[in-house]
Amino acid sequence: MTVLRLAPAVADAFPDTLIALVTATGLRGREPWPGTAAALEALERQLTLGTWQPADETDPRIEAWHTAYRSFGTNPRRTRPSVDALGRRLAKKGALPRVNPAVDTYNAVSVRHGLPAGAFDLDQVTGDIDVRHADGTEEFTPLGEPGTVERPRPGEVVYADATGVLTRHWNHRDAHRTRVTEDSTHVAFLLETLHGPRDGHLLKAAAEELRDLLAPHAARTAVHYLSPEQPQATA
Repeated sequence: MTVLRLAPAVADAFPDTLIALVTATGLRGREPWPGTAAALEALERQLTLGTWQPADETDPRIEAWHTAYRSFGTNPRRTRPSVDALGRRLAKKGALPRVNPAVDTYNAVSVRHGLPAGAFDLDQVTGDIDVRHADGTEEFTPLGEPGTVERPRPGEVVYADATGVLTRHWNHRDAHRTRVTEDSTHVAFLLETLHGPRDGHLLKAAAEELRDLLAPHAARTAVHYLSPEQPQATA
């Protein structure tokens, strides 16, 4: 069992934070996921028809993350929140990347709802996971760059386990070590908002949509929420 915790200092700095933790056990990533394929195709079709556009940095959901990034010293136009970067890519190319079913699923839900999303292979996580400020001593190896080692700046918000940083700049990019592959069977998916009172209903709808897409391909799924009032959950 892995405990996910929201550190008091992060809760104090971002008091309206709400994080959805969607867990899937017994995930089967090597079978067809028609629901995810249909969700991706629907988004791309709506974009082509002009009936829908991904949220951009003028949208309050994205703007809030830009403000948060600046508060801990990250330039959000150079190092973009994941949902911002993904939406820009979709708008430019007209299609989302196809990585594997689990990753494609959270990408589709993230872009559709304008909320950052990520995931960790819990079998590769060491101990518990904390959403906290970096102290400058941690190491991070970016997804897709196994030979690279970075050190987050002190004060940057990160997800970290006992071994190192799992996500830099809160939700910019996940680590290579805990990446989700077709063979990952126990996965924690995260969706986030900094404005729970305003966007909590969107987050909860997104979490349920994600769970519904995962459920046909997992032995068990569950949804939990973290906030300053309820700062931990078990994956």
